[in-house]
Amino acid sequence: MFNPLIPFEPISRDTLPTGPQWIAQVKWDGVRMLAYEDGHALRLVNRRLHDRTAQYPELVTPRNLCSGSSYILDGEVIALDPDTGKPSFYHVLRRDRMSRPEGIAQAIHQIPVTYMVFDILFYEGKWVTDQPLADRQRLLHEVLNTAPHVQEVTNTLDAASLLTVMRQHQMEGIVCKDLTSSYGIQGKDQRWQKVKIMHDVYAMIGGVTYRSGIVNAVAVGVYDGPNFVYIGHVGTGKLNSNTWRELTHQVEPLIRQDRPFHNVPERSAETTWVEPRIGVKVQYMELTHHNTLRHPSIQTFADVTREDCLANQLLQ
Repeated sequence: MFNPLIPFEPISRDTLPTGPQWIAQVKWDGVRMLAYEDGHALRLVNRRLHDRTAQYPELVTPRNLCSGSSYILDGEVIALDPDTGKPSFYHVLRRDRMSRPEGIAQAIHQIPVTYMVFDILFYEGKWVTDQPLADRQRLLHEVLNTAPHVQEVTNTLDAASLLTVMRQHQMEGIVCKDLTSSYGIQGKDQRWQKVKIMHDVYAMIGGVTYRSGIVNAVAVGVYDGPNFVYIGHVGTGKLNSNTWRELTHQVEPLIRQDRPFHNVPERSAETTWVEPRIGVKVQYMELTHHNTLRHPSIQTFADVTREDCLANQLLQ
């Protein structure tokens, strides 16, 4: 059996690459997964090298994914939200975190998954990672056993139009790939470039956490009618160490004993509550099923009022 490997990763970009060698693909909002079959067994391993074979029994029947007897495929396991029909990270994570066999057996029908395959690294005793992406894609197209639970990710030459469509459908973004490029195992460089679709929200700080006496994250909220509603903790973004120190002094006179949020935030035990007077502009990808921000980052402090920080800013 193969030793699991860390897959190639795209770098983040704000602009689209140009040139005839570039294609674009949908960035599927799922769990990155490599499939390894050696002629005896098929294993699924995620990018952190954790075995996930047991979690997706519908994918691991021998010769289920590919016509060859030995291969390595790269792709994304996704699950659709039954209400919106869009890929849902929340739903696929429910599948990915299951461990009880009886629960997994039920989930095959309750939370069906699809393996969206976009690359092939090894086939019938031969590594193909040094071949151009265009050649790897031709091979993949020939040998992949497509079915409702196994799909080949398609290309488009018009990255800008694909990005527009992804925005219209509130999807995660796109990945642009150089057709002439090889596959960099355990690599991350400009051969693959991802453009994520992000959103902005103005919010107020209602709590802080500390590390070594300095604020290192803020709990933020928006106003829904009379209620100040928690939408997430944010500890990343464009603030430098000096700004975090300044914020530590700014919040000191605003500290209060009772929780300002209408709902109970996560990490409440470690959060110091503050009067919601300091505004921030936060970038995020989407709302989770718990109505908190996914992948939030602070862009800047903002001179805003309560009327600027309303819940109707949030994209559902």
